[in-house]
Amino acid sequence: MKLSHILYKSNNLSEAVKQFEEEGFKVEYGSKYSSSNALIYFSEGPYIEILEKAPISNFLMIILRLIGKTHLVKRFKSWKNAHEGYFDICLENYKNDFDEEVQILKEHKEYYFITKSKRLDTLNRLLTWKLLFPNNLNLPFFMTYFNIDPKPKNFVHPNGIKRINEVSYYIDNSLILIFKKLCDDSTIKLTNQKGEMRVSFQK
Repeated sequence: MKLSHILYKSNNLSEAVKQFEEEGFKVEYGSKYSSSNALIYFSEGPYIEILEKAPISNFLMIILRLIGKTHLVKRFKSWKNAHEGYFDICLENYKNDFDEEVQILKEHKEYYFITKSKRLDTLNRLLTWKLLFPNNLNLPFFMTYFNIDPKPKNFVHPNGIKRINEVSYYIDNSLILIFKKLCDDSTIKLTNQKGEMRVSFQK
């Protein structure tokens, strides 16, 4: 798997969009209508997703808890309560399933939940994909790539940045082996030092 995207928490989405735009990035909201996220795409490599709140309502969190998906609720709540800034990553594959990833998780006795997702973006494209959430909150979540590639071609941001160069990501020593089995992306630099994620860019 490769690094899909980096999650950035903001307590005010419109202000975060304005800030990134002032720094020379082109930003688009996640949905054509109401949106709780925004995206900074690059032609190559991972992108940035800016989140203001959890991707589901409090009501749906209650439903998930009632049907036994407490680990998923805990993950979404951790997103909701995250400090402002970069705080998590998502891994992706370029298939329509997670068969290989599931096999690795089972070998390490890690449980998970798989679901489907979709959204209508600002260009009126219906994007669909699958998601896998490990119960272990110390592992990132996974996605299959979108059915339609939303990334712009041969694009350079107004500030001259072409792509994300490197991401520092904390992982517990006990999970390094499974992470390396799952992901072979050199963009991610694993660290056992807790702290704020660092992201560098390439011009």
